[in-house]
Amino acid sequence: MGDSTVTIIAIFLAVVLMFLVPLISVTERGDDISQTVVQSALATFVNEAATNGYISQESYDTLCSTLGATGNTYDVILEVQKLDENPGKKATVTSADLIGENVDYSVYTSTILATMSGAEGKYILKQGDKVIATANNTNTTLAQLFRNFMYKITGNENAISASASAMSTRNGN
Repeated sequence: MGDSTVTIIAIFLAVVLMFLVPLISVTERGDDISQTVVQSALATFVNEAATNGYISQESYDTLCSTLGATGNTYDVILEVQKLDENPGKKATVTSADLIGENVDYSVYTSTILATMSGAEGKYILKQGDKVIATANNTNTTLAQLFRNFMYKITGNENAISASASAMSTRNGN
């Protein structure tokens, strides 16, 4: 009776080590690859917007299709921090520096997309504006399922999350 119990335990451990551990490793690697693709796509998107001086509908569609190619769904959040300059001058004779502070105000995804759906298909930036893009996966990946099963971790943490930002170097056309 003792030998059969040890044999069953040994078979169970062999199955776990031979099949489950490599499967978990492969799914984790898939999430790592998706993370790299998402980070690269976001960096390309914000750098293109900062270099061109505008966010185009075409570049946004390219970003969404690249993210979709990973097999996951994403919540993409766009933010543009517009530079609002205070052009006042100091009253002293010794200095002609600007007074006051430059203030950034933010414009978010819904406004940006509404502006891009207009006739030009662009959201115009000016020099000094900051473009920030963030993507978080909204579905549960296979690696998350295995992690939750093996470690009893529950929650809605995102397995794949990335962000990128850049400052516009020119005024849009």
